[in-house]
Amino acid sequence: MISPLASIHPDACIGAEVEIGPFTTISADVEIGEGSWIGPNVTIMDGARIGSNCRIFPGAVISAIPQDLKFQGERTTVEIGDRSTIRECVTINRGTKAYGKTVVGKDCLIMAYVHIAHDCILGNHVILVNSVALAGHVEIGDYGIISGLSAVHQFVKIGAHVMIGGGAMVRKDVPPFILAAGEPLAYAGVNSVGLKRRNFSQEDIHEIQTLYRTMYQSGMNISQAVNQIKETHPNRPLADSILSFIEQSDRGLIRK
Repeated sequence: MISPLASIHPDACIGAEVEIGPFTTISADVEIGEGSWIGPNVTIMDGARIGSNCRIFPGAVISAIPQDLKFQGERTTVEIGDRSTIRECVTINRGTKAYGKTVVGKDCLIMAYVHIAHDCILGNHVILVNSVALAGHVEIGDYGIISGLSAVHQFVKIGAHVMIGGGAMVRKDVPPFILAAGEPLAYAGVNSVGLKRRNFSQEDIHEIQTLYRTMYQSGMNISQAVNQIKETHPNRPLADSILSFIEQSDRGLIRK
């Protein structure tokens, strides 16, 4: 199942039933889990850790060194979780000494021409649509979706179950469970359809809508809204997850 036209270093660790197409190059410090499919003309460099049953399409370059002047050749990795799909011409760079790794979670779909820079951390079930570009140190929660031709500023955090509209310039942090669109990027409602697909109850969705009305539609600033949510929704898991995200935000939140 490995093409004789592929170039594979003898020290690479290739799992059982892995298929590797012609003209693919795999370096020495590489691990590929069982059942994965690596198409033709793929380049996998030192530091790649690829899970089981992944699919990597032609032209992808995995684990090239960071495009970052502070990188000094330290040993770092790219980790790709089980069952993730990497489409044509995607580039995923290794981490730097800051985090030590770049991570793509399980069951992710990274569409053609996406760039994922050094030290990005993607959760599970993330979808990046064609030509999305992530700068360094970006974090995306589980089930996050970023539509095509969007660019994300370095150090931005995007919460779980977020959907961002096409062509977005993401300069601020995007809290969980919402839709975001426009220029400048702004809150555009709760991602109700996505939450229903992920088996959130109607009561949970209603609670999330109430929380974001307080944040974005009450006329209060973020600090005032946070204090009110703490008073009106004490020890509520959904409220706590939103408040935790806000407390960890370094770049500030998108606005209405």
